[in-house]
Amino acid sequence: MRFIHASDLHIDSPLHGLDSYDGAPVERLRGASRQALIALVDLAIKQTVHIVLLAGDIYDGDWADFRTGLFFRDQMLRLRRAGILVFIVKGNHDAASQITRQLPDVEGVHVFSSHTAETIDLEALGVAVHGRSFPHRQVPEDFVPHYPAPVAHRFNIGMLHTSLNGREGHDPYAPTSVEILCDRGYDYFALGHVHAREVVRDANPRIVFPGNLQGRRAKETGPKGCELVTVEGGVIADAEFVSLEVVRWHQLRLDASNIQTIDALAKAFADQMHKLTADARDRLHAVRLLIHGESPLHRMEAEQPGTITAAIQAATQDLEEVEVWLEEVRLDMRSPFDRAASANRTDASGEVVRLVDAIGGDDDALKVWFGKQLGEMKNLPGSLADVDPDNLTVEAMRAYLADAEATVLAQLFGVVSEGSSQ
Repeated sequence: MRFIHASDLHIDSPLHGLDSYDGAPVERLRGASRQALIALVDLAIKQTVHIVLLAGDIYDGDWADFRTGLFFRDQMLRLRRAGILVFIVKGNHDAASQITRQLPDVEGVHVFSSHTAETIDLEALGVAVHGRSFPHRQVPEDFVPHYPAPVAHRFNIGMLHTSLNGREGHDPYAPTSVEILCDRGYDYFALGHVHAREVVRDANPRIVFPGNLQGRRAKETGPKGCELVTVEGGVIADAEFVSLEVVRWHQLRLDASNIQTIDALAKAFADQMHKLTADARDRLHAVRLLIHGESPLHRMEAEQPGTITAAIQAATQDLEEVEVWLEEVRLDMRSPFDRAASANRTDASGEVVRLVDAIGGDDDALKVWFGKQLGEMKNLPGSLADVDPDNLTVEAMRAYLADAEATVLAQLFGVVSEGSSQ
């Protein structure tokens, strides 16, 4: 017997703000959740699995219209026509209270009750599936102690949408513990809710969060997919993760220390991307890039803002056999600069350094100065347009001050260079 365990499909998740990204592949990003589900159904049919388990959050909330529900129903019909049974527990996003629109049921697709835990005994397959759906979005109680006892002479699977004893970035829904799960006496717990894959326990019982089926933002990085499990003689003979995402998200750090030229920076980025995408050339790779370190390129960026981002975008154009979308480039760089020596200079650059040291030398004085400057500026840069000075940390203020210093010094050095050539 073979089954697939997946969760957190979030079909047609809205993905707000994509239109603000110049050149973003908006339709492909918004359609990725559907394409990932199609890939899952294709896998189930190809692998001739007997059961598909979907452990909650199939939807991201109530459908905007019936097209979302009809799409999912059509994929369930594909599974049923291949003789595959489907079992679903609803989670916090698709709880009984969250989805108001209704479509006709698909025979052989079982949605577990939201009122009580129940068991479906599949004698012919030697499997019993237990589960309970969320009745509403907020579920503060532990469902597991009320799950039915395991069925004798069956491979017992428990389905649950839960945060267990807490997971970073996830609200505490249906909290429980590994010890309580083990006490049920089941063979496998198919969990949902946590978007990062995690094998909580390897065996007796095997407890798994498969992660979400498709990453939706830069924080949901790496391969996304499902668990493919083979059971022989009532025990797990094989369990493997299968990646199914059509868009893979990455957060990449690039050390620019000692990189002297734009061409060298572009090559360093390209080299990293080749390694990062080697196992998935057929995906669209969405990248958030942080460039850090001490490099003369920082001064170039200060003289011509946008130079580094443009160079990285150009590098993505040169990549062969892989498609990359640059979601964002962030800079945490500094220029090679002897500030101590410059502070003793008698020219304008020395005056700038001494002024920055004076402003940034005292936390309270820095806060007062920063608030005053923002208050006097009529047209703030985009990165500061919505900033409340009261909410800015001292570290953030110093980072903005360092950027301003770099920009002013770059302009000063540019003037000196031009003057010396005449």
